[in-house]
Amino acid sequence: MTETVSERPSWHQYFMGICDLVATRSTCLRRSVGAVLVKEKRILCTGYNGAPAKVPHCREVGCLREQLNVPSGEKHELCRGVHAEQNAIIQAAYHGIQVNGAILYCTNQPCSICSKMIINAGIQTVFYKNGYNDPLTLDMFANARVELIRLEM
Repeated sequence: MTETVSERPSWHQYFMGICDLVATRSTCLRRSVGAVLVKEKRILCTGYNGAPAKVPHCREVGCLREQLNVPSGEKHELCRGVHAEQNAIIQAAYHGIQVNGAILYCTNQPCSICSKMIINAGIQTVFYKNGYNDPLTLDMFANARVELIRLEM
């Protein structure tokens, strides 16, 4: 009897696949984003974009940014949602998990607000799949020596 052996995914495929699954929990009406914090090939924490705990989310009450006609990438403060990268870092802090020296996988390139948190959390490398037009992120990561690598999946 011959058994068909399927090829195992690479580590990048594995962690990015988990990001895609985590993103399905998003409550954002505009964009579903997932993030996974990894250290030594072990998952530390995950995060997806959505409203803080106990706060009504956009699927329940509508998107504030849509109602105000706010374009993507502008006025991040006019949103009830917490970004996936932020939620992953927050969850790690909440549970006492150290992320200094970790790697972040994310479905999208981080925005400049998330980039500040990533830098100060000590995350060394960010792998992402989809672009996001925020030149300040590129500048800050370059200055802080955080590697930003787009994975072609």
